[in-house]
Amino acid sequence: MDLRQLETVVAVAEEGGFTAAARRLHTVQSTVSTVVRALERDLGAELFERTTHRVALTPAGKAFLPAARAALEAASQARATVDRARWQVTGEVRIGVMPGAWPEPHRALSALRRDHPGVRVLVRTAPPHQLREAVVTSTVDIVVAVAGCAPSEGLVSRPVWKEEMVLVTAAGDRAADRPVSAAEAASTAVVDFAPGWAIREATDRTFQSARVRRTVVHEVTDAPAAAELVRHDLGGCVLPMSVAAQFPDLTGRRFARGGPAWNIMATHAGDPRPAVAAVLRHLT
Repeated sequence: MDLRQLETVVAVAEEGGFTAAARRLHTVQSTVSTVVRALERDLGAELFERTTHRVALTPAGKAFLPAARAALEAASQARATVDRARWQVTGEVRIGVMPGAWPEPHRALSALRRDHPGVRVLVRTAPPHQLREAVVTSTVDIVVAVAGCAPSEGLVSRPVWKEEMVLVTAAGDRAADRPVSAAEAASTAVVDFAPGWAIREATDRTFQSARVRRTVVHEVTDAPAAAELVRHDLGGCVLPMSVAAQFPDLTGRRFARGGPAWNIMATHAGDPRPAVAAVLRHLT
């Protein structure tokens, strides 16, 4: 007795005939008849009464039908269990994050937990030089950092987030509608994050590329602290546009050209294991 025989008997009983059952099973009537006869021989009892006008279940067939349906349902559940086990992703993934480079980790991690509850994520925040060493020595699986801060040789980098950065100044800035040059921004953006933070890295690179020197007077470790200093007219601060939008009472000025870009990358080994690949999908 096999599942095909059970499926055929159920089809004949539910469709009321061999021809209709054959259509349902995408086969021919003779095949259905052969399968049913073979099962009846194996059971030593007829399951159907066959006449020229109809096919009906015998008492043995009526007793057999519920058991056949239950067996087919059990087989279906067994297949589903195996499929879930085969595709279930488990394991531990270590993510090294440059300070400030991943401002809203809960979004990706919540989606990951929903889709892959068997994956455990450990997040470690560290300065760029430590992350470079960590990804090379494989003490972390993924590095989330400003583009160019993690080594790329022999590794793969994927974009996580990219957007424009703006110079944030106090409300009432008369030049709010005019793009700002790097030189002007350097004299204004005296509020910034501590060295090693992602925003500081992106901003410093812009001024270095423009060959403009600036002096940071106030160093902070979070955007609300920076906004509070700007709000009290103690200087401007360069922030990603989405972060600047959190402070609508302040003024955001775009750069004329060659302004800083908030370009966050996820760097990892070239052939990630399934758990790492799952995390990367949710990151990027």
